[in-house]
Amino acid sequence: QVQLVESGGGLVQAGASLRLSCAASGRTFSTYVMGWFRQAPGKEREFVASISWTGVYTLYGGSVKGRFTIYRDNAKNTVYLQMNSLKPEDTAIYYCAAKEGSGTTSFFRDYNYWGQGTQVTVSS
Repeated sequence: QVQLVESGGGLVQAGASLRLSCAASGRTFSTYVMGWFRQAPGKEREFVASISWTGVYTLYGGSVKGRFTIYRDNAKNTVYLQMNSLKPEDTAIYYCAAKEGSGTTSFFRDYNYWGQGTQVTVSS
């Protein structure tokens, strides 16, 4: 139904910026709410951001609000995560996810499709 491929991860220093991309492909007539989650070693999966299909509504996790911005370009079937003022605590594997239906949500179980993830490492 939909395949997701993340890109843009890497190793950066604290205070730097990084933009992650998630390209969606697949045959579908449905629209999807898109989201970003992250998981650090030994920790539970954490909600980062979510965006409605048209981009009218967005939702952010408390630890990234004010620093990260989620946006999308539906003409390219791509959702982005602009990360500014990166901190070592942001180090994790970042996953892109897609949800059927409408309504932004922070609950990972609400999402139906997942990418393989991209590693983001922020040094001190």
